[in-house]
Amino acid sequence: MEHYSPYFTIAGLVFDIPTMLMSVLTALLVLLVIFLSTRNMTASVPRGWQNFFEWVIEFVRGIAGQFMDAKTSTKFITLALTLFLYIFIGNQLGVMFNVNVAYTEPVPALGITQEVFNAHAHPAAGHSGEKELVVAWFKSPTASPSVTFGLALMILLYSHYLGIRKDPGGYVKHWFEPSPLMFILHVMEEFIIKPLTLPLRLFGNIFAGEVLIAFMLAGSVAVVSLPLIVWLGYSVFVGAIQAYIFTTLALVYISQKVVDEH
Repeated sequence: MEHYSPYFTIAGLVFDIPTMLMSVLTALLVLLVIFLSTRNMTASVPRGWQNFFEWVIEFVRGIAGQFMDAKTSTKFITLALTLFLYIFIGNQLGVMFNVNVAYTEPVPALGITQEVFNAHAHPAAGHSGEKELVVAWFKSPTASPSVTFGLALMILLYSHYLGIRKDPGGYVKHWFEPSPLMFILHVMEEFIIKPLTLPLRLFGNIFAGEVLIAFMLAGSVAVVSLPLIVWLGYSVFVGAIQAYIFTTLALVYISQKVVDEH
């Protein structure tokens, strides 16, 4: 069944309301995790949330250490940690909850006008003649390409900024190495390949997972219960892997601009 996503438009830009709400919720959950993990920090043996948080920091530090020396990687631990937690938590929202609300009549305050209802409503199951509009309010923000492309654009622009700040002359020279003919390939890599592959990988995996979950939830409980449980567990794993891959590639792109060997 098609799910409608309420939106509004400003100056030609479309703002998806559920995606915006879930993006803010994900940020608040990241803040909550950090607060709970650091409010009772101790220099002795860590316990509970502090132990978990220190493990995550060391995990992210290990990723950065693969591409940068310890001094350089320390500068980007906060960015990488925030990025990893945001993507990981965001990936899990649609997996663990996936809340859909069915409306049987327009609700203009939520962006569900009569025109929208007429265009997107479907016959309600088990109710002859009645229509309903299903809205996916609770979903992973990373299942929206606008979020993943926004994250990727932020990382790529930041990496170019770091390269220019570090060595403006070397940054310009890089575009023409090892020969001037490589300029076209470098442009394609930096402005086409990276901006497409980085966000599409994350979006594709999370969106496909949520679509399959929604499909299973619409089926018979007796038939889909076991496959759904298996798929939910697999989706949690995929969400963690995608957070790892995105964070790793972000650090790779940054290291290419700040490490001399690159």
